[in-house]
Amino acid sequence: MNKNIFGQYLPIKKAIIRTIGVLTHKTFNNKRFNIQGTTILNEIPKHNVLFISNHQTYFYDVIAMLHVFNASVNGRRDSLKNILYLLKPKSNIYFIAALETMKASVIPKILSYAGSILIKRTWREAGKEISRNIRGEDFDNIIKALNDGWVITFPRGTTDNSKPVRSGTAHIIKSTNPIVIPVKIDGFGDVFERNSLKIKNKTMPFSIKFGNALKFNDDESIQSITNQIEKIID
Repeated sequence: MNKNIFGQYLPIKKAIIRTIGVLTHKTFNNKRFNIQGTTILNEIPKHNVLFISNHQTYFYDVIAMLHVFNASVNGRRDSLKNILYLLKPKSNIYFIAALETMKASVIPKILSYAGSILIKRTWREAGKEISRNIRGEDFDNIIKALNDGWVITFPRGTTDNSKPVRSGTAHIIKSTNPIVIPVKIDGFGDVFERNSLKIKNKTMPFSIKFGNALKFNDDESIQSITNQIEKIID
């Protein structure tokens, strides 16, 4: 049985993506969900692409992106019509997620198999502020994932928009020089529960928009890149 770069069985990973997709397709395939800018997804390379996004819910942000990515690479434009795009899910999509979040219960563990790169947060754990260095293995895994495909990251590392953008994303950009795609999600916090799979509002609109590809200069500082990311995701 084929495995990916992290030793996950690809048939199992694809089956999980399909199952999540089928269970949530109706949630996203409706007029309330507005999708923009997916043309860019068919113009970018198949690897070393970093998607940087604001963050509103623990799970639905990523689930929405998995839908949109797979629909787009299978011929849809700004649309999730015809669920058959889930027959051939893109298996080299990864998302950076906090280890403590994705290991908290059975459902996050299952979702984690869909493509998470689990990291230990350097600033927060178990609801408390901390300070520690990034684990070398975490950074190595992110680079490995970029070499293999597309990586989604949430530069604030939290759904709290009052928190600053962390410098980790800038270090990734500085080290790998990826194509950077800005992603703007809106309304997810109003429609979905922040830390569960419950839907709290079935009437409000919500959206996802992809911006143009960005490249950062090699001589830019970590702080400069971080400041630009802050402006982009705001």
